[in-house]
Amino acid sequence: MNGPVSLRQPQSASVLPPQFEALCPPPQLLPGENIDNYQALQSVIFRDLDPQSAIEWLLVIDIAELSWEMQRYRILRHRVLNTYRQKAIEMTLRRVDLTGIAPEFQDVAEIYTINNAIDWQLDAAAALDIEARLRSYGFDQHSISMEVYAQAREILALFESLLSGAQLRRLMLIKEINALRNSARRRPNHNAHRTASQQSGT
Repeated sequence: MNGPVSLRQPQSASVLPPQFEALCPPPQLLPGENIDNYQALQSVIFRDLDPQSAIEWLLVIDIAELSWEMQRYRILRHRVLNTYRQKAIEMTLRRVDLTGIAPEFQDVAEIYTINNAIDWQLDAAAALDIEARLRSYGFDQHSISMEVYAQAREILALFESLLSGAQLRRLMLIKEINALRNSARRRPNHNAHRTASQQSGT
């Protein structure tokens, strides 16, 4: 699972030129997201790609936005896995605690199991006790993680699709910038060659 990403503000970040500020709207951050981290990520991308024209700035701004989206998806995926981990603990406790319970006690045992799973989430000491009890029945952290991924497979597929799509779009934009720059470098050579040809023909 991925942990939180910390970005430091670069020492000499590129600054968006005033004439291009209209190209870069304010970021649409979700609750809990940090504007300083967003601006730090944006700054290092601006500095590394060093856009020169309005078209390049538009492309680089989109690259920075896609990079932020990818970081967002990874953080959200990690939090989703933590949520499903509580559900996996609950499912595993059911296998341990509800086996052999008489039908008339099933409802009470079910409530007890749900409360134990909540305690695992909220109480560190209770979590240690519950995990030790599960290990005694052969359910270690790897077994619980397998249950997590089994339960979360559909939402994980969604995040994988989002990440892959953002990565593909980012690569296409970088290729587009490189193509623009290669075209700009070839243009002076072509003009110089045409001028030389015209002069030799006169």
